[in-house]
Amino acid sequence: MPRMRRKADLPTKTCEACGRVFAWRKKWRDDWNEVKTCSERCKRELRARKRSA
Repeated sequence: MPRMRRKADLPTKTCEACGRVFAWRKKWRDDWNEVKTCSERCKRELRARKRSA
């Protein structure tokens, strides 16, 4: 059985919308390099900010 990884051992990024630090998630394994926001809410907020600027 494979060893479990601690959350502290996972890679992290800073959200471009809210500035919070978020950790790698399994659902992002295929496109981790393209992930820029921590949530769908932040993604919408970032899109709205870019549209209005």
